Amino acid sequence: MTRKRRRLVALGVGLTLLAAGAALVLNALRDTLVFFYSPTELTAAAPPNRPVRIGGLVEEGSLARDAGQATVRFRVTDLTTAMPVEFTGVLPDLFAEGQGVVVQGMLGAGGVFVASEVLAKHDETYMPAEVAEALKKSGRWRGTDE
Repeated sequence: MTRKRRRLVALGVGLTLLAAGAALVLNALRDTLVFFYSPTELTAAAPPNRPVRIGGLVEEGSLARDAGQATVRFRVTDLTTAMPVEFTGVLPDLFAEGQGVVVQGMLGAGGVFVASEVLAKHDETYMPAEVAEALKKSGRWRGTDE
């Protein structure tokens, strides 16, 4: 085998290994990727059987707790559309009606969003960037910055 032929074989093997490594990384990322939607966007185009995040404000008067159980029901709104959410577990201490929230889970039967994780704001001025952008798009942003 000539030197030129050995170099071409080594280059081919190297490119094959690089392509295989890139394919494995992309496959691993695809399984962990979670997209963010506002309630309006989610009702328009809900991805089937995929974990997603929705964000907005916890609608005033929508918080309901099951007696003796850890299940909580509430509605997340972007001030255009409200999405019913059901969560079983312990809510963050700062979770309250009228406050910003990001909820991760999947859209269940009947249009109810079944949450696996609830993230609440950490101070009175914080709003997740995606939530603020969705509120700005809807024209109902009440923040101080622009």
